[in-house]
Amino acid sequence: MGNRFQIKDRFAAGAQYIGGQLRPGTSGRTQDIVNPATGETVLTYELAGAADVDAAVASAHEAFPGWAGATPGERSDTLHRFASVLAERSAELADAETLQCGKPIKLSTEFDVPGTVDNTAFFAGAARHLQGQSAGEYSGDHTSYVRREPIGTIGSIAPWNYPLQMAAWKILPAIASGNTIVLKPAEITPLTSLMFAEAAAEAGVPDGVVNIISGAGKDAGEHLVGHRDIAMTSFTGSTAIGKRVAEIATASVKRLHLELGGKAPFVVFDDADVDAAAHGAVAGSLINSGQDCTAATRAYVQRPLYDAFVGAVADLMAGVRLGDPFDPSTDLGPLVSHLQRDRVAGFVERARGYATVVTGGQAPGGDLKDGAYYLPTLVTGAAQDSEIVQSEIFGPVLVVLPFDTDDEGIALANDTPYGLAASAWSRDVYRAGRATREIKAGCVWVNDHIPIISEMPHGGYKASGFGKDMSAYSFDEYTQVKHVMFDNTAVVRKDWHRTIFGDRP
Repeated sequence: MGNRFQIKDRFAAGAQYIGGQLRPGTSGRTQDIVNPATGETVLTYELAGAADVDAAVASAHEAFPGWAGATPGERSDTLHRFASVLAERSAELADAETLQCGKPIKLSTEFDVPGTVDNTAFFAGAARHLQGQSAGEYSGDHTSYVRREPIGTIGSIAPWNYPLQMAAWKILPAIASGNTIVLKPAEITPLTSLMFAEAAAEAGVPDGVVNIISGAGKDAGEHLVGHRDIAMTSFTGSTAIGKRVAEIATASVKRLHLELGGKAPFVVFDDADVDAAAHGAVAGSLINSGQDCTAATRAYVQRPLYDAFVGAVADLMAGVRLGDPFDPSTDLGPLVSHLQRDRVAGFVERARGYATVVTGGQAPGGDLKDGAYYLPTLVTGAAQDSEIVQSEIFGPVLVVLPFDTDDEGIALANDTPYGLAASAWSRDVYRAGRATREIKAGCVWVNDHIPIISEMPHGGYKASGFGKDMSAYSFDEYTQVKHVMFDNTAVVRKDWHRTIFGDRP
């Protein structure tokens, strides 16, 4: 299988990026980066320990006054150069992402990398638009205005499913608004986060503004979140770990942004184009091997279309091509690790006791037997309260359930703890409009599922967390709002002073 990106020499200096330099970790423990398509170890590096976190935070803390003091135009110009550097490095970034994650090269090349370049270009422009409220005399005797100020040093933790894009989603709004940052990527997929930081430096982002700590969650992650010089934490990952992050962060009253798990409903009403819905469901459930918190995971299909939808999805899944992720014709790569593959398989095996596996439901053999592959899987006949319907699987598994009335379909869509994303499929604008209003999710697509754009916010309801990534709305997470008030009267004794001085002259 392909392995075009040679990384041992590239990261010979280590997998920590602190103060503008790659360096080794100091934990005394190592981590293997494994190509999930082959099971081959492609790099072993020393993990970050508490001392590395302290050094990274100190570097960011030192860089903060200078970067916060730069004008919006200066930060914008630097981010524009950053987007250009990333574009020049697109091929290398795509190869590295595919190597460490196993995602098909066409996904890395057509989605992950260009999406990251576009996100960088967006924040380059947005950096100039951090205005507060217009000045005004709201009390009559004073002029008030609002300032937006950077918070300080941000400590962020990103997941393994989209390492490059998640690094961008964490780093860009933070630095565009004048903060500095220490990012901890998942220890099994740090490569493109490190390369992102290096590209930032080449573009002119000062040393210390962006730092990367490649370490384990229990050691590096918890120490980062609890660090006294970290002013805010942004975390993307599972709801279970998000609760632990919140516990640590709130103990020291840090600002907190959480983007957590999802179990996106895919609601197909009986007037929908069933062929379009089936294609949308297969693409939406299998993108990135289903390792996407917004992936279509539970389809609710109104009963008149149910059988046709199930049959069409099964046929389409059967034609999905698994293979070498570096082969441009490959549709579906492996999961990120054998551990994740086995976790997904466990959900499906347990479901066989109460549901029907229509297609898939196993790992392929042959040339793919050594990789962390799992066949596209369709499950029917599960109850709404079953594990496979309620729990986040994070693999190429779609569960389909029928419903009768519109009320029932929307109620079922809302019947999980999560609320990150959803989609509604209908030709009726009023029906679709009702679904967008009543489904409790941070994003509701109509007659599509998955597309995201830099200008629009991404974030969830309920157990899917709070706060927004991307878009100008993300600045609400990374800035402090300060009210400034000037007296306009030059009067020594103000009217309100009578509450203290009473009727005294």
